[in-house]
Amino acid sequence: MRIVVLAGGVGGARFLRGLLAAAPGAEVTAVVNTGDDVTLHGLRICPDLDTVMYTLGDGIDEERGWGRRSESWTVKDELAAYGAEPTWFGLGDRDLATHLVRTRMLDAGYPLSDVTAALAQRWQPGVRLLPMSDQRVETHVVVTDPDTERPRAIHFQEWWIRHRAALDASSFVQVGVQDARPGPGVVEALTTADAVLFAPSNPVVSIGAVLGVPGIRAAVRAAAGRVVGISPIVDGAALRGMADRCLPVVGVEVSAEGVGRHYGARSADGLLDAWLVHTGDQATVPGVDVRAVPLLMSSPEATRALARAALDAAGVATTP
Repeated sequence: MRIVVLAGGVGGARFLRGLLAAAPGAEVTAVVNTGDDVTLHGLRICPDLDTVMYTLGDGIDEERGWGRRSESWTVKDELAAYGAEPTWFGLGDRDLATHLVRTRMLDAGYPLSDVTAALAQRWQPGVRLLPMSDQRVETHVVVTDPDTERPRAIHFQEWWIRHRAALDASSFVQVGVQDARPGPGVVEALTTADAVLFAPSNPVVSIGAVLGVPGIRAAVRAAAGRVVGISPIVDGAALRGMADRCLPVVGVEVSAEGVGRHYGARSADGLLDAWLVHTGDQATVPGVDVRAVPLLMSSPEATRALARAALDAAGVATTP
């Protein structure tokens, strides 16, 4: 059984962990958002790829949901002592090694997909980990500068981490996406998959960024199996990742129904065959099989049950 998951960071990583437990014999490919990637202190940082890799490789800080377990911050403190900007993005000492190896390989001419595969050799995540593109694509946010009251674009990470999404956004721009191509293996994995699953990741800057790469949306629509999405909105609120700050910017209601309609039905030029919403939520998405199941990934058992529900909606078998 071949399963492809479109994923962002924390929510995508946790869902993938449940999926591996629900379908231990499956061939799972994770197509991961790289629109959050950023270069800081001369290092190329890929937050979502690393979060998936660390989570599935049992190296994640479970409490934070990102970064390495048992992390220390000596280098961060030393950079701050030098006054080296930016100070709002913290690189842990253990995490720093990943970025050093990645940057050295990229500088040597290796594409991101090869670099990711090399890093995954250490962590053995149990899935084929594919960046959405080898080309650099970065999500920027157009905001109103609080000092000048004029619009300006800042990197998504600055908006997200430094400002905690408090600056009102007028648009999201994927810089470089027009020239990007799907990463090696992405289109083939999608079109031959027995099931394509949208993890409960941010629909605008995670799943939306993946779908923004030319060719990926068409590959999802051409998938051999059913396409099933999982709502990141429960009872009108985002589970993680401040999707509630992103959806209104693109004109989407902050609700399970709003996001489902945003993706649309594959039978009507959209993407979904089925849409999972949380028990008690109401959603009508024309042409889509909407199912209400518990979505909270509050324990390994709950996450595994959610993955089994997604695979059931996709019409593929799982282990009891």
